[in-house]
Amino acid sequence: MYARLRRFVAYLAILDLFATQAALVAGDWARRAVPLGQPLGSAGTLVNPGLYLIVALVYPAAFVALGVYDLRRETRPLGDAAGLARAVAVGTFVFAGVLYFTYRDVPRLLVVYFSVALLALLAACRLLIGLGLRLLNRRGRSLSRVLLAGTGEVATRVAAEIQARLGESVLILGCVDDDPGPLPAGMTLLGKLADVPGLVSRMSVDDVIVALPASQYLAVEALVYGLLALPVRVRLVPDYLRLVVVQSSVESLGGIPLIGLREPRISGLAWAVKRSFDLAATLALLALSWPLMVLIAAAIRLDSPGPVIFKQQRVGENGRLFWMYKFRTMCADAERRGPQLGFDEQGHPIYKWPNDMRVTRVGRWLRRTSLDEMPQFFNVLRGDMSLVGPRPEMRFLVERYDAWQRQRLAVPPGLTGWWQVNGRSDLPMHLNTQFDLYYIRNYSLWLDLRILWKTVWVVVRGQGAY
Repeated sequence: MYARLRRFVAYLAILDLFATQAALVAGDWARRAVPLGQPLGSAGTLVNPGLYLIVALVYPAAFVALGVYDLRRETRPLGDAAGLARAVAVGTFVFAGVLYFTYRDVPRLLVVYFSVALLALLAACRLLIGLGLRLLNRRGRSLSRVLLAGTGEVATRVAAEIQARLGESVLILGCVDDDPGPLPAGMTLLGKLADVPGLVSRMSVDDVIVALPASQYLAVEALVYGLLALPVRVRLVPDYLRLVVVQSSVESLGGIPLIGLREPRISGLAWAVKRSFDLAATLALLALSWPLMVLIAAAIRLDSPGPVIFKQQRVGENGRLFWMYKFRTMCADAERRGPQLGFDEQGHPIYKWPNDMRVTRVGRWLRRTSLDEMPQFFNVLRGDMSLVGPRPEMRFLVERYDAWQRQRLAVPPGLTGWWQVNGRSDLPMHLNTQFDLYYIRNYSLWLDLRILWKTVWVVVRGQGAY
């Protein structure tokens, strides 16, 4: 299935390379033809031949770095409009920087015309290709024709993922099963497992995806051996999907495949980028905010007896315990009084109230402005937390988690997060977990930047802060 899609994406990358060259020609023509900026008279081409080489290097590199051609993304092979616009913007930024150090005489308007023409060309090409793929799919001639061996929960999930991620580039012909269960939406039952070889030949099947339960191992074995003589690719979906926590992996040990069911969501280069950004941004924030932190410490000391800093044990990445720091916002004996517990209309517990009598006068203002979180900068520097991530939860709450909620511990907790910009304390804990899982499964540096930007406005409005 992915073999043809990879070739398709390779052709798309080559088409994009030609589009960048054509856009540079169009930008050169537009700068001379459109009467904006300083008049150029009868000037010939404004583009040095070396610029074509720079464009041919910068933009493909930007597209690859931002995942435009990455089939593992949660988007279709043609990509998405936002991702394409983002890649063009980054490429243009780098291109403008290169021009500053090389060809300073290139008009700035030419770069603007070029980037607009490039985005328009790329969007037009993808629109036409998408329409072509849709037409081919309706005629049964998509890039890959898939037969699904199996029904029920696993097969339904596989079909949904194929349709969501690969769209019109893949056509699922139907399902086969000896003991059919619920069929995926829109699918038809084409026969039994013994009919698969005939269906492969008759329907020109490119890929057979086996999504049968582990209890049918012998049937899977017979099916795979029965397809050895046919020109079809066979892929097996292990019946362990319900056990996968956030992310899985496949490794090889002496030729033996090892399936990881609980893998770190952020690792390798992604972890290095996130950690570097955390350190740089946190050090900058500390350099700017330390006078305010001194004033807050003095206000807390004058307002009520007790320590300035409140520390509490929280649960971090993979369940590791750490001490989280905050400015004290409650009376000194608040923990001895215990939390004021309650329940919402659905019976879910509520641990944070807007009118908690234990909160001090200064503490109420600190909570409203979220300034009580500032000491957590030191948790970020120590590596206990990140600037963006799930809420660092208290131990007694984690002990009450359902099994699915523990998936939120797969990444480091954050000073802010997706749930904070979508309701904060106005949301009950079980909904907070769903927002955290959305963040974990869709993590990217771009998402972190979006959350940080939204956090500024949420804090200014005081939304859900108490």
